[in-house]
Amino acid sequence: MDDLSRYALILLAVSAAFLLAIVSSRLSGLLRVPAPALFLVGAAVVALLVPSLDHVPTRTVERLVTTALVAILFDGGMHIGWRRFREQAAAIAWLGVAGTVVTAAGIAVLAHLIFRLGWTESMLIGTAIAPTDPAVVFSVLGGQSIEGRTGTLLEGESGANDPVGIAMVVAILGAQAVGGSSALWHGIGEFAVQMAVGTAVGVAGGLLLRLFMARVPLPSEGLYALRALAGAYAIYGLATLGHGSGFLAVLIAGVLIGDAEVPYRTEIRRFHASLAGTAEIVAFVVLGLTVDLRSLGRDDAWLIGLVLWLLLAFVVRPTLGGLVLWPVRMRPGERIFVLWAGLKGAVPILLGLFIVGAGVAHERQLYAVVFVVVLCSVVVQGGLVPWVARRTGVLVAPAHDD
Repeated sequence: MDDLSRYALILLAVSAAFLLAIVSSRLSGLLRVPAPALFLVGAAVVALLVPSLDHVPTRTVERLVTTALVAILFDGGMHIGWRRFREQAAAIAWLGVAGTVVTAAGIAVLAHLIFRLGWTESMLIGTAIAPTDPAVVFSVLGGQSIEGRTGTLLEGESGANDPVGIAMVVAILGAQAVGGSSALWHGIGEFAVQMAVGTAVGVAGGLLLRLFMARVPLPSEGLYALRALAGAYAIYGLATLGHGSGFLAVLIAGVLIGDAEVPYRTEIRRFHASLAGTAEIVAFVVLGLTVDLRSLGRDDAWLIGLVLWLLLAFVVRPTLGGLVLWPVRMRPGERIFVLWAGLKGAVPILLGLFIVGAGVAHERQLYAVVFVVVLCSVVVQGGLVPWVARRTGVLVAPAHDD
């Protein structure tokens, strides 16, 4: 087979895989299993059957998923918009930051006490599984959006805690590299810099991009959405080069331009929503290829993951997350729904990849544990989200463009 035929075969395989992923939403509805779980497990099974696929370099996977997450977070920020965010800013920031910290700490303590993991390993696994994912929630609701402040809070929390979780893992790994008594202060300092620089670049970059989009006309309608996309990746790059959280910067920029009066706003929103959906498929499929299903039975990884998920879903988030959520004025039903719908997604698995290769003890076991937690969260919790929404009186409606 010549090079052109090989390339054509690759394109055929990739396009067929994407078509299968796109139509999997119908299969998801029939099986009552969220589509992200199908992407994740399907890719892991394919990697098991085709061994050559599980040798994708970790760094390549990290870069692909990072690229996808920028698109997802930018779209998430635009979906929230400044007006909705402003009404819930304090609650979003409080739940996104404090909720992530206490959840990570609670899981870390339980992992250390129950499974005798070292403190570093316990903190890493707690931080890795703390962030939530709104894309999974909306996927299991069949493309519908959550009405009222519940939806804004859930979206805002998950958008905020992704950068927080990533910054915490980076800080812990950096502190481990430093070692000694200064490790704690190094980790805290690294986290503070990530948050401060990410916020500053996100605000400045978002305002500049908003002004650029409103004031500078372009010769073609199709270029307007591409300009916003290029701006988002530029903001991520600037924040990362400044040792800040590029993910936080992108989220903030998306919020600032989400409801701005700019030309072709509806078309821009639709383009980025479609791109975010594609990015979600890419992230879950690529991450699924990195999972060795055979490793789940080694070192009791499946058991540790199952127990930690049960503790996370029924003990840690309801209690510690509930305490953090307590000052926020909400109906009891809305409060229960927010605590239940804190589903895990691509970010915890990406954080698990950060752990692999960082010189941490039992890194492969920790990665397998994270996979089990995410899978249980998406399948079990995700599968029950529509039922919980009905039981708690949370209203959902067809998503629409403003």
